[in-house]
Amino acid sequence: MKEILLYALLLIACNFRLKAEDKPLYKDATRPVEERIADLINRMTLEEKLLQISASVLRKNDMDSLGHFHPHASHQSLIQKGLGQLGKPCVAFDLDASQTARISNEIQRYVMENGRLGIPTIFHEEALHGLWARNSTVYPQALGLSCSWEPELVKDIFEQVALETRSRGSHQVNTPMLDVCRDPRWGRIEESYGEDPYLIACFAKAIVEGLQGTKKIVERNGIDSAHVIATIKHFAGYGVSERATNKGTVNYGERAMREVILPPFKVAVEEAGALSVMPGYHAVDGVPSHANHWLLNEILREEWHFKGYVVSDYGGIDGIKNDHRLAASTEEAAAKALLAGVDLELASPNCFRNLTNLCESNREMAVALDTAVARVLRMKFKLGLFEHPYANEDRASQVCHTKEQQALALKAAEKSIVLLKNEHETLPLDKAKIKTLAVIGPNAKVCRYGGYSHRDEARGISIYDGLKNKLGKELEILYAEGCKIHQNHGYWLDFKVDSVDQTEDIERIKEAVKVTQEADMVILALGGTAMTCGEFLGYRSSLDLYGNQNQLFEAVKATGKPVVVCLINGRPLTINAIDESADALLECWYLGEKTGEAVANVLAGDVVPSGKLTVTFPRSVGHLPQYYNALFKPKNGYLAVNNSPLYPFGYGLSYTSFAYSNLTLSKRVISADERLEVRVQVKNTGKYAADEIVQLYIQDEVSSVVRPLKELKKFKKISLQPGESKSVTFHLCVDDLMFYNVSNQYVWEPGTFKIMVGPHSEKWLDVSFSLE
Repeated sequence: MKEILLYALLLIACNFRLKAEDKPLYKDATRPVEERIADLINRMTLEEKLLQISASVLRKNDMDSLGHFHPHASHQSLIQKGLGQLGKPCVAFDLDASQTARISNEIQRYVMENGRLGIPTIFHEEALHGLWARNSTVYPQALGLSCSWEPELVKDIFEQVALETRSRGSHQVNTPMLDVCRDPRWGRIEESYGEDPYLIACFAKAIVEGLQGTKKIVERNGIDSAHVIATIKHFAGYGVSERATNKGTVNYGERAMREVILPPFKVAVEEAGALSVMPGYHAVDGVPSHANHWLLNEILREEWHFKGYVVSDYGGIDGIKNDHRLAASTEEAAAKALLAGVDLELASPNCFRNLTNLCESNREMAVALDTAVARVLRMKFKLGLFEHPYANEDRASQVCHTKEQQALALKAAEKSIVLLKNEHETLPLDKAKIKTLAVIGPNAKVCRYGGYSHRDEARGISIYDGLKNKLGKELEILYAEGCKIHQNHGYWLDFKVDSVDQTEDIERIKEAVKVTQEADMVILALGGTAMTCGEFLGYRSSLDLYGNQNQLFEAVKATGKPVVVCLINGRPLTINAIDESADALLECWYLGEKTGEAVANVLAGDVVPSGKLTVTFPRSVGHLPQYYNALFKPKNGYLAVNNSPLYPFGYGLSYTSFAYSNLTLSKRVISADERLEVRVQVKNTGKYAADEIVQLYIQDEVSSVVRPLKELKKFKKISLQPGESKSVTFHLCVDDLMFYNVSNQYVWEPGTFKIMVGPHSEKWLDVSFSLE
């Protein structure tokens, strides 16, 4: 309400100034931004305002045969009049970095020269795990990155993502995804940072700061030419839908929303200063996110003091009518979204442009429109686009896919790998005992990137190529495909999963067995594709390996040769047989362009695996949802099965071993204004220098509402030489013990708390203290 009143006063003031001076104050960079915004809004027609809160996606046919911008007839009038945003020039035109910068400049020049008021547009892109563009750097998928437990590493990555994006002429990315994911059947889990709100919040802050710069600098100076606007999504609860389906209903109450779903978004807004928020396609407790005033205004703006703008997900406003049946017309859906707090419609101008009549006849709608336009314009001023609208075309090729960025991609891939099993020290490979190595499997000779990736996966290094490059001079490397996951390749925009010819797969398995018999050891690369786990087709009722991969494993294992399984996939899978029989097992996720090099370095022992799971691996889909921080543990589990996870949250082995001891507290009783110091001794008891992720969990032993069995509150990665011991210190304060009570008030309560410190969520030392 204060924001709306402020703009009403500024518009009146600017109206008087216009009559007196009639000059474009909004073009004067020396004037305060809020005055410039008000002046510009006062000059705009209703049509121009509606276009500023609308967007369109660029297409291949907006470029001529010589690679220059030539707007298609369907776009021309819209682009001429000026839209709030234009989407994905990197994807639409598929040019190299400098050429993309050039055509982006051509479009921006066209927009500013043809628009009556010369308002620049914002170009947005996708950058889930690297900019989706030709010749950009491809990093591991988000779920893999989270297993590094290194927010600072991820911040470094997204600083480079921002640089690659901005250098090509774009200004905003639709990332990061901050959804808490508790059910791996959900297809977009690969885009998430796991199941724990605290850990996701740590990554949220790092990613937003990497993309935008720190909050203080952005508030003072705006966003510089090396950074972009971050869009945190999908606000809020999209990843915990019923039955793990896309756009499914989320039946979480307010306490669960505040305790589990909202914390990563809160940190991204309050601590990192995120400037863009995208609602999800889902409904929360019966209210679509795109029409949810409680989420978009009461929580986001009034409680968290969000200063940016809300952009719809693609077609999200249409979904109010078409998916949720909350509106009888497109105009009604648009009105609900605008009044709820959506400021900009992506990515087609289907809805907001239909608000002309309502804005002319309804004062509330007219004020809401001006407020949304002001928020869009504020971002353009914050980006400096009125003064510096064009990219440096020569710079783009110099800062994209550099050697430093490729080295960072390799480092990230190595740190994302999780060692799940290593019987009899099968790994690292003993080259003295191995003369011939068979590399087998449908994911052995292809580098899979997962979703939101450029089609050119051939540029990436496969596991076969990585091992051939690293060990090919010392060992004979054999190959067999073994089976197909599905007939088509599985690029994330294929939109199909073609069945495999079973007769052909039987022959492939026979060939794999033959190759295995000629080798001393097998590296078996199994997993998924962007079609079996992803946004469009990747929602599954089963978590078994797709196709004939289990049969391939059984046939290869039956030869008696040692088998190391490398999973290249985007979600936890039910892999009980592999867990039981494989000699070693690596969860590799989608590791990006350096997949094969990273895996080869780990297999050879040049890199000791240090990743830890950020999602629980269930034993079956019947155990779902299964996550470590459940509210209670039932005394009677499912009949006649093991009810524990196959692999728990935080789990991950190393080539060395670690011993935890001497868990101590600075005090056993503290008051609310005191800080508690927690110390634990960790020793490397093995023979490899390695990293360990020390995890601290708490349990509220008696509370006024049901609390989780355990909650991650702190973690620290340490490096230890063989035989070395370190004292690891954590600090806890009353903020770490707060929760939402029965009245949804954020409080602390006196009582006893258990502290658990260890290598993962199911193994720890514990000690208790009291809060008075």
